[in-house]
Amino acid sequence: MTILLWSLAGLLLLSGLAGLIFPALPGPPMIFAGLLCAAWAESFVYVGWRTLILLGILTLLAVAADFAAGAFGARHFGASARAMLGAALGALVGLFFGLPGLILGPFLGAVAGELTMRRDLQIAGRAGVGAVIGLALGIAVKMALAFATIGLFLIVRFWP
Repeated sequence: MTILLWSLAGLLLLSGLAGLIFPALPGPPMIFAGLLCAAWAESFVYVGWRTLILLGILTLLAVAADFAAGAFGARHFGASARAMLGAALGALVGLFFGLPGLILGPFLGAVAGELTMRRDLQIAGRAGVGAVIGLALGIAVKMALAFATIGLFLIVRFWP
């Protein structure tokens, strides 16, 4: 059973790291699942439930940052609430279309949402650009939180 858990932990961690780059894989949840398997493989002797709860919170923050970033970026560029909603929905729909969908989804969603409020294409375009910039910042935050999750696990596991 231990070998199976360690193998699963390694597979989930590697897949989760790939998921930080490739949009089709949910990176942070896979990393968390891999770390959970690693803790389980050692019967939670080194990494206990308190640490796992903290790792889970970091994982939830990473997922939330990934989804909300496009909308917040659009808002920073003066977008309306509809543009922010459009950016968030565009990001969600874009997940199904790979990397182009992740870039174009928030942009097109923010533009479409803004155009329902105002018929100014320049303002709508600015909202779309803000959504893409927000998306890039969201990816950076997601990666930082994912690596913080791994780092915290390693510190708790190997710190004497």
